[in-house]
Amino acid sequence: MGGSKILAFAAVLTAVILVGVNFVYQKRPAVQTSRLSPEEVSGSGRCIECHARETGAITVQFEDSKHAKVGVTCLDCHKPLPKQDKLEHHGFEVVHEVTAGNCQGCHSTQYKEMMRSRHGAPAFAAVMGGEVFKGLRDAEPAFQFHKAAMNRGPNKLAILEGTGTRDTGCISCHSIGQPNKDESIGDCSACHPRHEFSIESARSPMTCGRCHMGPDHAQLEIWEESTHGIVHRLREDKYDLSVPSNELTTKQQDAPTCATCHMSGLNDMAATHDVGERLSLYLFAKQTTERDGAAMKRIQMQKTCGQCHSSTHVERFYERAGRMVKQTDEKIARTQKIMDALYADGLLTQTGFDEEIEFVWFDLWHHYGRTAKHGAFMNGADYAQWHGAYPIAQSEAKIRKMAGEIRERGGSYPRLEEKKKPANDRSQ
Repeated sequence: MGGSKILAFAAVLTAVILVGVNFVYQKRPAVQTSRLSPEEVSGSGRCIECHARETGAITVQFEDSKHAKVGVTCLDCHKPLPKQDKLEHHGFEVVHEVTAGNCQGCHSTQYKEMMRSRHGAPAFAAVMGGEVFKGLRDAEPAFQFHKAAMNRGPNKLAILEGTGTRDTGCISCHSIGQPNKDESIGDCSACHPRHEFSIESARSPMTCGRCHMGPDHAQLEIWEESTHGIVHRLREDKYDLSVPSNELTTKQQDAPTCATCHMSGLNDMAATHDVGERLSLYLFAKQTTERDGAAMKRIQMQKTCGQCHSSTHVERFYERAGRMVKQTDEKIARTQKIMDALYADGLLTQTGFDEEIEFVWFDLWHHYGRTAKHGAFMNGADYAQWHGAYPIAQSEAKIRKMAGEIRERGGSYPRLEEKKKPANDRSQ
C-alpha cells in the first residue's frame, strides 16, 4: 500500500473514531458533560467542579445557600476536627461525617441553646437511654435541665419492635440529639437539610412534621386543621421566610408555622434554638406538670401570641385549653389506678408490652391523651375531641372490661408470648 493510501486510510479511521467518541459522549448524562463557568465554581472551586458531575443536586443546593453567598466553602464545613474520622478524598482530607461539632464553630450560640433543649440529648435518650451520654461534657445541660429524661434506660417499646424498626423508624427522628464521635451532640441537618441549610426549611411546618406527626404526637395534623394552618396555606405566597430571625415581623409572616411560636424572632421577640423556652407544661407526660421556670415561659409564649391576638383572647384560650388538659389528666389518672392495682396484685408482669391490656393503656395516655392535650393548646378541635377525648373514653371502657376478665382468670388477658394450642388439643 502506497504512502498516500496509508495516510488516507488513517484519516478515515481517525474520523470514524472521533465520530464514535462524540456519539458516546453525547449519550452521557448532561450533568457529566456540562462544564460550569468560573463564576459558578467560585463557591468551592475544585469540589464543585467535580461534584457538579458526580452528585449534581448537592452543588445546586449549595450554590443557592447563604453559605455560598457569603463565601463559605465546602472545606469550611467538611474540614476534620479533632476526634473526627478522616477521609482521604481526591487530594483533600475531609471529615467522614459532618456533625453539629462542625456547625458550632460558627453557630456557637445556637448550639448551646440546642443543648438546653429536648431536641438535644434527651431526644436520643428517649430511645437509647441516657447512659450513652455519661461523661460527655456537652451533655451536662441535659442532665441539669432534663434529669428524668436523662436517667431513664433504653425504650422498652423500641426493644420489642427490634433494632431494624428502631434504626429506620425511631432513630430517624431521635438522631437529632445523637452523640457524635467528636463528642459533640446533635444533627443540625435534621431541621436545616444539607446542602442549602436554609432558614426557610427550618420555618417550614413540613420540616417539623417529618417527626412531629402521627398518633403519638400529631402536631403537624393539628396545625393543618387549625386556623393558623389554614390562613398560612391561603397566604403563604405572600410570605418571605428567608428574612433573618432578628428582622422577621408580621409583615413578612402574619400566620405562624411551628417555628414562629416555638423558636422564631418575631417583631420584638428574640429567636432561640431551645424549643422549650416558651413551653410551660409537659403535655406529653401521663400527668401534665409544669416545667422549670413555667411562669416566665408562659409569659414568653403569651407574648408571642400577643403579636397577633389581643390579651383577652389569649387569656380565654389558655383558660379553655388548661381546663381540657386538667380533665384529660383526670381520665388518665383514673385508668392508671386500674393498671396499678393489676400490677400490685401480681396479675400483670413488670416486663412491659407483653400483655394486651398494656397496649390499650399505652394508646390511651401516649396517643390519645397527648393528642387531646396538644389539640387543646394548638387550636385543633377535631384532635382535642374525636382523636383525643373520644378514644380515651373508649379505651377506658375497654380497660375496665379487660381488667375484670383478668381478675376472673387470675392472670393476664392473655400474654402475648403464649402459644396457641393446636386445633386437635382438647385439654382445658
